[in-house]
Amino acid sequence: MSEGVTMRSLAAGGAPRWRDLLSLCKPRVVAVMLVCSLVGMLLARPLPSPDAVFFGLLGIALAAGGAAAFNHVVDRRLDALMLRTASRPLASRRLSTTLALGWATLLSVVGIALLLWRVNALTAWLTLGSLIGYALVYTAFLKRATPQNIVIGGVAGAAPPLLGWTAVSGQLGPEPLLLMLIIFAWTPPHFWALAIHKRDEYARAEVPMLPVTHGEAFTRLQVWLYGWLTVAVTLLPFVIGMSGTLYLVGVMVLNARFMVWNWRVWRGRDPKAPLGAFWFSIRYLLGVFGVLLLDHYAMLWPT
Repeated sequence: MSEGVTMRSLAAGGAPRWRDLLSLCKPRVVAVMLVCSLVGMLLARPLPSPDAVFFGLLGIALAAGGAAAFNHVVDRRLDALMLRTASRPLASRRLSTTLALGWATLLSVVGIALLLWRVNALTAWLTLGSLIGYALVYTAFLKRATPQNIVIGGVAGAAPPLLGWTAVSGQLGPEPLLLMLIIFAWTPPHFWALAIHKRDEYARAEVPMLPVTHGEAFTRLQVWLYGWLTVAVTLLPFVIGMSGTLYLVGVMVLNARFMVWNWRVWRGRDPKAPLGAFWFSIRYLLGVFGVLLLDHYAMLWPT
């Protein structure tokens, strides 16, 4: 009986621990990153090598999961002060900091090593730079130092399509840098909309997000202005000949809906608009890359 009780206890305790370790990797965020990386791969090569795609996505996923776990470690005290993040494994003390730090290190090392071994050195080093930029430069320094943390730290978060491109081509170029620029411009209106919704929590945690330091009215204006910057940047693939008419029509439709949400945020009359704009912006980004991919393969299709 004692052995049976012990086995049941281990089973009951082991499953949540693995779920907690997985949650440290922010799987939903990583999934969006992998979609953007895959788009970069498919734009770089019409028929990329299956090995490059598989090992590239796996290495990027592991490194991104490691960076996310480092983020949990660094932010564990701030997370405990915010309702949105108080139930995270480290904030709620369901996992030890030592275990989380070891998990983050393991994922990061294996991910970078895999990219070096099976993909190419360029992608491995760029991924390492992105990991350091997010886990250390943004999370440990910028997030607490300046209300422009999202803008400056956005470079690291914008890397996935660039990493996907280099994983199958081994080269840099203007096209993957433009894909990166799209995410870079999109990040401030995407995140500041959420920051408006969570302003009181950020203030309580003493995190200098823009709505806390400059007020909601100023932040709403920045969402509106950066939204227009995003619109302008998403038109550049057509301007430089990277895409055709199909992309232009599709992205104009997406941009119209995107700016309707940003306009609702700017007006400030609907308290639900910031959170709605945040969630739509994720679908918007995936839509932009989706229509870019559709246009790319339509242009390659023989007429």
